[in-house]
This record gives sequence, structure tokens and C-alpha cells, in this order.
Amino acid sequence: MLFNSGITDGLLPTNVFIRQSLNLNLFFLRIMKEHSFFLAAGFLSKDEALSQQAIHFMNSFNALLTEAVLLANGNVDSAVLCSGEVATNMTLRAEQKTQGLGGVPLDTSLTVQELRLVPAAENVNPAIEGNVQSLNERAIVLTRELVKFKTQVLDAMLSGRLFTFNFPLLIVHIRREALLFIEQLRLLQKRGAIDLTQEVICQKVFWDLQMAEHAQFIAHLLDPTEAALIDQANNFARLFFNLRAQTESGANPLGQLIGQEIAATSNLRNFKATAEELILANRIKSIIFPLLADHLLREANHFLRILDTSGRVFGLKNELSGQLIRTPSLF
Repeated sequence: MLFNSGITDGLLPTNVFIRQSLNLNLFFLRIMKEHSFFLAAGFLSKDEALSQQAIHFMNSFNALLTEAVLLANGNVDSAVLCSGEVATNMTLRAEQKTQGLGGVPLDTSLTVQELRLVPAAENVNPAIEGNVQSLNERAIVLTRELVKFKTQVLDAMLSGRLFTFNFPLLIVHIRREALLFIEQLRLLQKRGAIDLTQEVICQKVFWDLQMAEHAQFIAHLLDPTEAALIDQANNFARLFFNLRAQTESGANPLGQLIGQEIAATSNLRNFKATAEELILANRIKSIIFPLLADHLLREANHFLRILDTSGRVFGLKNELSGQLIRTPSLF
């Protein structure tokens, strides 16, 4: 995670701590809530206890997200609200359709509240610092419990004791995101400064892998007759694996890689957005929940904002707009 400037004596000022915490929670609490839903949807009827456990996690994360939304109004960065990582213009429709297909109630009223959020002006409300710190701590505790649950599910799958319709790699993938959320919350709670260059590299390597695996999941969840879309998804997977390898090798300047990444992630984001539109219109044959399509789109939007911010830090221009990148924070 890349903190805003304004760090004094190695510590985050209250204003930055509140913004960064709420930025992060708005994105990741919804992601964790939806991970729980996807887990519940993948179990067989005989594993009702596991399904109910996953739904309990979903409701618990929804409660924390509700609290985060209330705290966030007037206290988050406009770039976060405009990025499409909190909610997209299709999130509500995706939830409504998924709710009908899956039979599990989803809190669509919370999505409406998210879409109405107002960004912070110059300063946030310092009086909510204690509430935000408490929210962070409870999110850490709950997410750790979800990590344990995901690990139990994965272990049972790999040992032949459990069948679910979720790929083992998907469980690994969503557990990895939960661990990142915990790590970022813990860093915020410590309020320490970080090495900006190293953090950009870590974020890029992490999300390159996630984007590559997203493309793999899409390719494997499409109907075999959707050959052109499958080819596109596989091409994206190869591209992001390659971008990750380039970053890890250190052979190319980081600024150059970020420029390439912004273009690649924008293209993947557009591919995901088009796919979601077609899924909502019943024009793609697949076993992709509409909410999963929206979930993947929001994660691409989140990564793109991180890249835009990284470009600003390194003085790059956005290759798509030709304008200097001006995003105030990474999360």
C-alpha cells in the first residue's frame, strides 16, 4: 500500500490514517463479503453446515461494511469513489440477478448507499479516529477467521474429503487476497512509513498474479463454445504472468513497466466490463455469476488506481490520456 505524502517523523497523521483506512475497508470488506458468498454457493446440499458458516461470514462482513460506509461519507478520497472499485454502475444489477439465481439474500440497499457516498473535502473528521481504529481491528479479527475457514475448505478439497464447485486455485486466490487485506490493515494500525519504491513493486507483483488468475478463471468458466472469448482470456493470463516475471527479474526500469501495466490493465478492465454487460444481458454462455463478473471488474479497477498512483509517484504520464496521473492514494 502506498501512503499519501505528509508523513511526519515516520508516522501517519490522523487525517491520512482515517482516509487510507476507509479507502481500504470500502474495497476489501465487500471483497471479503463476496468471497464468503462464492464459497457458500459452491457447496453441495449435504454440506449445509459449511454453507451456513460461509453465509455467517458474509453477513458479518456486511455488518462491518455497513459501518465503514457510514464512517466513509465525507471522509474518503474522491479517486476511490470514482475508480469503480467500491461499486460499479452494474453492481446493483449484478447483485439483484445473482440473488435471484442463488437464492441467498444480498444487501442491495448497502450498494445504493455506497453509490451515494460523498468524498472528503480538504480534511476528514478527526473525531472518528477511534471508530476507524476499532473498525480496522475488528476487520483484522474477522478476516483471520475467514482465512482459517478458507484453509479448512482447501485442505478438505485437496484430501478428497470435500467437493465444491470452486476450483482449488480459486480458494488459494481468495485466501491470498484476505492475507493482503490483513497485512495492509496491520500496517495502518502501526501508522509507520514505508519504502515507496518497494511497496509499488510488491503491489504490482501481487496484482499481476491476481489479474492473470482472473483471466484463467474466466477462460475455464466460459462455455467451451465461447472460443473467441476463451482465447482472449488466455492471452490476458499470459500477458500478466509475463508482466509479473519482468517485475521480479528487475531487468526493466520500474517506470517503464508501470506504463506497460496501465495499458494492459485498462484493456483487461474493458474486457471484464464488456463480459459483465453481456452476462447481465444473457448473451454469453458461461457458469459465471453476474456478481462474480462485477467482483473481478472491481478488482481490476482497484489495481488500475494503484498503477495510476504509482505513475504519479514516478512522474509518468497516463499512456491512455496523455495527462499526468493525479490519484491521491493507493488504497
